[in-house]
Amino acid sequence: MRNLKGLRMNMDFDHCDPKRCSGKKLSRLSLIKPLRVGARFRGVVVTPKGGQPVCPDDRDIVLASGLAVVECSWARLDEVPWTKIRSPNERLLPFLIATNPVNYGKPWRLNCVEALAAAFYITGFAAEAELLLSKFSWGHSFWEVNESLITRYLTCKSADDVRAMQDLIISEMETERDERRREKG
Repeated sequence: MRNLKGLRMNMDFDHCDPKRCSGKKLSRLSLIKPLRVGARFRGVVVTPKGGQPVCPDDRDIVLASGLAVVECSWARLDEVPWTKIRSPNERLLPFLIATNPVNYGKPWRLNCVEALAAAFYITGFAAEAELLLSKFSWGHSFWEVNESLITRYLTCKSADDVRAMQDLIISEMETERDERRREKG
């Protein structure tokens, strides 16, 4: 397998506290490289504004051109100049649960390292995901909490399959929640 070390990037909008930001920590550890805002990037860019979810079919793009994450605050998404992200492969992540200390247990609220790890897992680069997560004391919990979800996404081929799987997962969770409420009720 090709070494992906030079193909992990982040596009930083300086929203985060440098002491708490997972993207900045990965940069300090030389595990990701900065990507200048507005620079062309042919790899997959994980962003909350992507048009389709990352899927196993994206593996070849990641292998050839890398993976980047948009580093910004969830509270300040309106301030991000989304038009300056110049990649033909903007992707969002399917339903996953955050395990970082700021957003623990919140669906969709992944930080940079969780987003990169999730995209690496879904595209078949588990070793890359585990390397990044290993740099955080809480990193192991991301896989523990999301293993069943990621495993289901790995059975998909296309973005449409991932979207359908996500819808099925959410529907199952809602049904389970409703059943628990009825039992309590």
